[in-house]
Amino acid sequence: MSLDPVLSRIDSDLDAAIDRLMALLRIPSISTDPAYKAECDRAADWLVADLLSIGVDARKCPTPGHPMVMGHVAGDGPHVLFYGHYDVQPVDPLTLWHRDPFDPAIEETAKGRVIRARGASDDKGQLMTFVEACRAWKAVHGTMPCRITFFFEGEEESGSPSLIPFLRENADALKADLALICDTGLFEGRVPSIMTQLRGLLGEEIVLTGPDKDLHSGHYGGLARNPITVLARVLGNLHDDKGRIQVPHFYDGVLEVSSEMRAQWEALNFDHKDFLGDVGLSIPAGEADRTPLEMIWARPTAEVNGITGGYTGDGFKTVLPSRASAKVSFRLVGDQDPHAIRENFRAWVKAQLPADVKVDFHGHGASPASRMATDHPAFEAARRALGEEWADEAAFTGAGGSIPVAGYFKTILGMDTLLAGWAKDDDQIHSPNEKYDVESFHKGIRSWARILDAISR
Repeated sequence: MSLDPVLSRIDSDLDAAIDRLMALLRIPSISTDPAYKAECDRAADWLVADLLSIGVDARKCPTPGHPMVMGHVAGDGPHVLFYGHYDVQPVDPLTLWHRDPFDPAIEETAKGRVIRARGASDDKGQLMTFVEACRAWKAVHGTMPCRITFFFEGEEESGSPSLIPFLRENADALKADLALICDTGLFEGRVPSIMTQLRGLLGEEIVLTGPDKDLHSGHYGGLARNPITVLARVLGNLHDDKGRIQVPHFYDGVLEVSSEMRAQWEALNFDHKDFLGDVGLSIPAGEADRTPLEMIWARPTAEVNGITGGYTGDGFKTVLPSRASAKVSFRLVGDQDPHAIRENFRAWVKAQLPADVKVDFHGHGASPASRMATDHPAFEAARRALGEEWADEAAFTGAGGSIPVAGYFKTILGMDTLLAGWAKDDDQIHSPNEKYDVESFHKGIRSWARILDAISR
């Protein structure tokens, strides 16, 4: 099947594709607010009807929360699963929006035309780029280029409580050769990227208790143990003067970046001064012998996210507190074991505590990192295909954050995930005035058409 007429069909059908996206954007499918439960149902129904219109055997699947949408298209060649989510973030504060967030419109900006609405970028616009690519294939050739399973979630923005049980219960229907996700973006707003590694996440809360009540610092100061002082010392020991994390065996399972990947990252010409300058900083912290991109994408972290203890209100209170606490998160890479790190971290904290101070720990999630098998032929084929669509050569990149569903596809369904997306850093996802560039939508559709063609070959 020829690709060129499919790309021509995408170009000629762009206005109609935008109209279809606008219809989906008008549905306020806010998953976190029970008041919008019916709207989430309506969005799922809309997607089922749209998939049926292009020959997909689609249906709405109930869950204890919001429904999933599943659809299947038979075909020759490889089998891919495409995942997206139709739910959106709340719109508060509404007063900061320049227009009704569920009344989408095309706006002219200094950087070009944008689609302005909640969900335009995260994730309805991105989801529809794939659907529109499939629509064009169907219109031109009467079939899809390969076997495709569509899987749309309605709870991604509210923690995906139904996702893991649904994956386990429907594993046979969802398993494919490769998963595709469109919920990422262009590197620095211009370079197409395929994310091949995602950091995992471990959360720990430490609560230290000294005296059995808050004490007068004049009566007890200097004699009684102060849990804030102890906590500060422990947290201060978390890194050495070169930025390395001091928890025993913390770096077990950390892998080095391959020479091929390192070359791709260097070619991106990442400017850490601009990156840090955007938030009022200038000097990289972290491991002194690592590049900035390595530290963001391929190295683990230990960060103190919050500290509480004593009196923090207005004025001054000379109290020696009974308790002090801190929340610490670890971003994990490679084959690091979050459960082993949890145990090693707790033992390391306990070993530093003096007499008269006891500790309680509260865990807050533990997910490993995800690494994609870039030696799978689909990855290089997709990278070359993207290079034919965009001005810059595509690169395999990493992600500092976590996309849990990609990890679940690996651990539950046993398949790797190819993550490619067309969002930009200024899309203001989760914020007022969210937008999606018309160029991102248009070239995103063309990009998926190219990727499907490359994979099917």
